[in-house]
Amino acid sequence: MKSSMASIILAASAALAAAPGGARAAYPDQPIRIVIGYAAGGTTDILARALGEQLGKQLNQSIVIENKPGAAGNLAASYVQQAKPDGYTLFMATVASHGINPALYKNLGYDPVKGFAPVSMVASIPLVLIANPKLPAKNVEELAALCREKPGAMNYASSGNGSPVHLAGAMFAQDAHVNIVHVPYRGGALANTSVMTGETQFSFATLPAALPQVKAGALRALAVTTRERSAQLPDVPTVAETKGFAGYEINTWNAIMAPAGTPPAVVEKLDQAIKQAMASPELVKRFQGEGATPKTSTPKELAAFVDAELKKWAGVVKSVNIKLD
Repeated sequence: MKSSMASIILAASAALAAAPGGARAAYPDQPIRIVIGYAAGGTTDILARALGEQLGKQLNQSIVIENKPGAAGNLAASYVQQAKPDGYTLFMATVASHGINPALYKNLGYDPVKGFAPVSMVASIPLVLIANPKLPAKNVEELAALCREKPGAMNYASSGNGSPVHLAGAMFAQDAHVNIVHVPYRGGALANTSVMTGETQFSFATLPAALPQVKAGALRALAVTTRERSAQLPDVPTVAETKGFAGYEINTWNAIMAPAGTPPAVVEKLDQAIKQAMASPELVKRFQGEGATPKTSTPKELAAFVDAELKKWAGVVKSVNIKLD
């Protein structure tokens, strides 16, 4: 009898080990962490928490958001890359971690391609060119003209050196052929406040962060940086609509990735669960309310997208000659 019971246990164990991709049959049977590289309260944090709430319902499991800010997201990316590849530690990747940073930093601490298993795109987030309402410039053309009239006297704020906001301003200066001063702050909120108070004249802010102040009249929206106009600001043109800026486009984004080596069956289950979560009207409304456009992809599509982003931003960083240690 004991021998038969032992045989049954061994057979069950073998069947579990032979599950597709080595995945645990009960996945997920414990809470899942989504690690983000920024402090609580920012756009990435807000979107991650909204996703986590719906994803938890799809997987019937708790989703914990873990904030590990530092080094423009590099610390969090490195942490997740080194985590056990079992599907219980995920990363909310951004245009910084898997687009810009590899071109800026010599020692990333992670490999954006080999260190991760792409799961799904989550959101696309435009930047918006904002200005102090008292600034005598109501569109991109007038802002460029004002910068030419006052070379070296116009300041633009950013959320930090090497951030998408920093590069957006550098690209604007390059396309407009102007000399402007970059003033980095410790985060987007401080950068936006500096524009509102007149400490700086303009900035390229994430739409979710700037939208409330724009609607309140504390900031003036001159243009959005995406190829198409934003549904949240339909009357605000794109930068590319201005003569001389035809190729101008910056789109920030968020995606879910797992550590490299995560079983394909687990990646597939996460991908399908994310798609179901993203189809929730509640989540769509929440994302759009934050100025973000919900988006999903297959793991293969996300891998191709990241490859294109890495090449694109390497070219941008080289063209505007920005270097960070």
